[in-house]
Amino acid sequence: MRIGIIGLGYWGPNLVRNFLANKNVGSVVCCDLNPKRLESVKQRFPSVETVSDYKAVLKNPAVTAVAVVTPVSTHYRLANEALEAGKHVLVEKPITDSVEDACALVNLAEQKKLTLMVDHTFIYTGAVRKIKELVQSGELGDIFYFDSVRINLGLFQHDINVLWDLAPHDISIMDYVVAQKPESVSVVGARHFNNVEDMAYLTVNFANNLIAHFHVNWLSPVKVRRILIGGSKKMIVYDDMDPSEKVKVYNKGIDVQSEEMIHNVLVQYRMGDMYAPNLDQTEALSLLCSDFIESIIKGKKPWSDGVAGFKRCEDTRGRPAVVEKRRGFG
Repeated sequence: MRIGIIGLGYWGPNLVRNFLANKNVGSVVCCDLNPKRLESVKQRFPSVETVSDYKAVLKNPAVTAVAVVTPVSTHYRLANEALEAGKHVLVEKPITDSVEDACALVNLAEQKKLTLMVDHTFIYTGAVRKIKELVQSGELGDIFYFDSVRINLGLFQHDINVLWDLAPHDISIMDYVVAQKPESVSVVGARHFNNVEDMAYLTVNFANNLIAHFHVNWLSPVKVRRILIGGSKKMIVYDDMDPSEKVKVYNKGIDVQSEEMIHNVLVQYRMGDMYAPNLDQTEALSLLCSDFIESIIKGKKPWSDGVAGFKRCEDTRGRPAVVEKRRGFG
C-alpha cells in the first residue's frame, strides 16, 4: 500500500515514521508547501517521495490512502478532494471546523465506500484502553463524573480557539470510555488575544446524573494533563504527565446507609488502597496507523471513524446542532 501525507508540520513526520514501519505499507509520498520541511523529512526518511503540490498526491493512482495533517481550516477541503479522488482518508483532529462539514465528509465517505478516520490518538494509548477496560468490567461501579483539565502556556492557534484545539483529546477519551449519548452541552469561554477564545469550560450532561467537565486553557503557567473519573465503587486518576504511573485506581468513595425510622442519611467515607495497573507501552500512533490500514484492507470500522469524529465535533462545538459560525462559539 502507498500512503500520502499532506502536511509536514509537527505531527506529519510522526505519521510518516509510523506508516513506514507498518508491514502493509510499501512507500510514502510526502507533501508540503515548505521546501525546508520536505528536505528535512527526506533526510530523516530517504525512501519517501516528496512533492509540493497536494493534487499530485491525489492524482497518483498508486496512492491508496491520504493523511491530512494541515491547519484545521483546510481539513474539509483537502479531505473532500481526497475522498472524491477515491482515496481513504485519515484526518488530524478535529475532523473539520464545522459540524456541517464533518457531516458532509461522513456522508461522502459512506457514499464512496471509503474509510474516513480521525486522528484521536489518545484512545489508542495503553492508559485509556486500560481505563476503558476498568469501566466496562464494572470495577468502578456507576460512573458519577468525568473531570478533565488540559492546560498549558500556548501554543496559540490562529484558525481555531482553545476549545477546538485541546478539548477534542479529552472529548474523544470521554466518548470512548463513557459510551453514552450526551443529553445537553454548555460552554463558556473568554478571549484575550487573537480574537479567539484562549480559555474555556465545557460541561456535558448525561442520563443518571453523570456529568463531564472540561477545562482547557492556553494561559496557564503550568502544564496539566489530568482526568479524574469517579464511580460508586472506585475512582481513577489519569495523569498523562506522570512518566511511571499514568493511571491510578483508588478504592475510595462514599457509602450511604439509611435505616427504618431514621430520616437522616448516614454518610461514611471509604478509604481503601490505591494501585497502578500495568499498561501496554505500544506507541499509540503505531496502533492508530495499523487500525487505519486494517480498516482499509478488511473493510471494518476503525475505533475513531468519521462518525465518531462528527459526534466529538458536536460536543466540542458546545451545542449538538447545526452551527452558523465557523470560529468562536455559536
